Amino acid sequence: MRNALILTGNQADAEDLAQEVLLKAFRAIDQYRDGSNMMAWLMAILRNCRIDRLRAAGVRPRDVSLEQLELDPAAPPAAESSWQSPQEALAAFSDQQVIQALGALPEDIRWTLLLVDVQDWPQQDAAQLLGVPVGTIKSRLHRGRAMLREALLPLARQMRLAGGASPS
Repeated sequence: MRNALILTGNQADAEDLAQEVLLKAFRAIDQYRDGSNMMAWLMAILRNCRIDRLRAAGVRPRDVSLEQLELDPAAPPAAESSWQSPQEALAAFSDQQVIQALGALPEDIRWTLLLVDVQDWPQQDAAQLLGVPVGTIKSRLHRGRAMLREALLPLARQMRLAGGASPS
């Protein structure tokens, strides 16, 4: 359910998507091979359901080519780099705050962060599910983490987790 919420950004849509995934998985249970990765199988179904829903709604996922992004996101200012680890920094935020920040990211970046950082998948497995080279996963992770940091920075400043002026 959390994965669906990260992708949709809306509780009702997430519940509908999760229910659709479970129904499709149940109908296709005979296609599941014993010994294979159940989570990968379910994530593939989730991805396909998400794509189908976006197409049915006439919505094109907000993809951003890597060429459209700046070549190297700026390094975090000293105040931000004082966080001991990304996990420590993210633990300071509520799930809803992180979900909202992830929801603002382009679909391909969001999927990459969801698989590698949220689900703790190896980059190779994420590349296979998303149908891209591992190098693309690495680039998306680098840019996506910078984009997520940028999205959460104003809130971190409000919470006095990072230095700098907090937005008014």
